[in-house]
Amino acid sequence: MIRFDAATKRYPDGTVAVDQLTLEAPSGAITVLVGPSGCGKTTSLRMVNRMIEPTSGTVWLDDTDTASLPAHELRRRIGYVIQNAGLFPHRTVLDNVATVPLLLGEDRRRARASALELVERVGLDPALAKRYPAQLSGGQQQRVGVARALAADPPVMLMDEPFSAVDPVVREQLQDEFLRLQGELGKTIVFVTHDIDEAIKLGDQVAVLRVGGTLAQLATPAELLARPIDAFVAGFVGRDRGYRALAFAHGRNLPVREEPTVAVGSSHPGSAAGLAGWILAVDAERRPQGWLPTADELDETVTDSRLHRGGTLATQGGALRSALDACLSSPSGRGVVVDDDGRLLGSVTAREVLELIEERER
Repeated sequence: MIRFDAATKRYPDGTVAVDQLTLEAPSGAITVLVGPSGCGKTTSLRMVNRMIEPTSGTVWLDDTDTASLPAHELRRRIGYVIQNAGLFPHRTVLDNVATVPLLLGEDRRRARASALELVERVGLDPALAKRYPAQLSGGQQQRVGVARALAADPPVMLMDEPFSAVDPVVREQLQDEFLRLQGELGKTIVFVTHDIDEAIKLGDQVAVLRVGGTLAQLATPAELLARPIDAFVAGFVGRDRGYRALAFAHGRNLPVREEPTVAVGSSHPGSAAGLAGWILAVDAERRPQGWLPTADELDETVTDSRLHRGGTLATQGGALRSALDACLSSPSGRGVVVDDDGRLLGSVTAREVLELIEERER
């Protein structure tokens, strides 16, 4: 558990970065700090491991005042992940991950063996272990940064916008991998981001900070979206917060209907098949690959290059937000629904999803 008790940071020029911050980050949960630039998110985070010393107030780690511990001892108990990973450029991936265990006196062979296990655990190919950071993509570097923070098995992790420097696709992959790891490890995590969507996706609880470093609201993501405490929070969360809230509403019984398909590599049936507009292309295992206009010429082979891939997929039993997005993003207007293995179950329309949403609100 991490607890801020009226923690304040005031600089010599009178600037107040964090003002009387009081909140608790529960053990085994992800607490996300979010807010506009200048609201003290990173300052608050760095007060936990005393990279920044509070001017007044107290930061507690379980029942210990962090100010009572030597800084180096405190930091050994806390993993730290930053934007752009902060890897040592002259060390291989394996040696980067093994850095802290080696500093703590662990046998080199054992430290490197454990580091290799962590490389795999964060979703990296073990073959990358001998490479240097410059030989990795941005997303791969961030995974190495997470592995290094986990190497000493700290009970607490601080993460300062760790995924903000990568492209949206890689960022989503890293977020998913991070949630998977947290499900296995159950660390106490304080996570800083400026992205409200990321905060809502990752946080067990979200702390919205105002400029000047004061706490505006601390709530679960669902509560934050449903009941923002004031106009500032409502404005920061965004006007589409009602749509975001659908991420917490699950469509356990999406009324799927059979969707006609064509196999990739087969002959295109075209409009002669009596299908209007679009037909769904699937692979040999019936995993959706994209949509094909039925107006295309007959008897031409269905190839990947001819597919329209704009539509997203919804999982049966998943969030209603995903189901509605699948309908709205599909060129056919029919949302594609798959099982947990990604195989086609059928399709659903936006009207049907909206009816489920209305039923939920009654």
